[in-house]
Amino acid sequence: MQQPTGAGFQPVSPISLVDHPGTQANSARTSASSVVFCDFDGPIVDVSERYYRTYQTGLRAVQTKGSGPPLRVQALPKEQFWRMKRSRVEDGEIAVRSGLPESIVETFLQQVTRMVNHAHLLQWDRPQPTARASLALLKRHQVRLVLVTLRHPRQVEDFLSAHGLAAYVSEVYGVSDIMAAHANRVAQKVDLLKHAISQQSEFSTAAAWMIGDTEADIIAGQQAGLSTAALTCGTRSRSHLQTLHPTALHETLLAAVQAIIHQAQVKAA
Repeated sequence: MQQPTGAGFQPVSPISLVDHPGTQANSARTSASSVVFCDFDGPIVDVSERYYRTYQTGLRAVQTKGSGPPLRVQALPKEQFWRMKRSRVEDGEIAVRSGLPESIVETFLQQVTRMVNHAHLLQWDRPQPTARASLALLKRHQVRLVLVTLRHPRQVEDFLSAHGLAAYVSEVYGVSDIMAAHANRVAQKVDLLKHAISQQSEFSTAAAWMIGDTEADIIAGQQAGLSTAALTCGTRSRSHLQTLHPTALHETLLAAVQAIIHQAQVKAA
């Protein structure tokens, strides 16, 4: 399926993880008090090791290409690399600072794009430290969790199942293009979130939140009229997220979930 970049975007059919007819989870559909939409990479998954290893592998691949002598490149330390990524330094600039000639930066970028969301590198993804507690807290308070991600839904389902987190998630909305997450196109996220909201007809989304760690998440939530929570534990720095003017800014998913639940309890009192 060809992936459009703006209006008319058609997402992959969502995957329902706990809302199956005849299950105990299905009986909770009508009692869910609210809905939280959340991104996957960043809020729930720590992708820093995957991104760093993709960068290292890409450098090695272009270093040995061609008939000339090997290039003298040196991968940056992970801390420096991740700090630059979070500050939105372009991958090409990171490559140049690693000693890669500008003439082959495009080859490096093509390597990174092809590799970053493939299985041999996805194995390095890990749940964020507060992910399990956050998802369990939402479920305990009967908040419906809907993931809206530019990853393929099956990749998300595989990760959640492997780490025992699938039971906490109601649905996953994603795309078929495995390279979409790396591109992180705002227009795609806007359309995908709007589609996910339109499918929640059985639930109230009047007080719904969008939780994310990038400009795509926050802008999508704002354009959909949702409250937005930006997380600094993911792929963007606090200073960058502040420029987006989210409703709230938190360090972790757990802090965001606790604040959302507390606010709902205060309003209900």
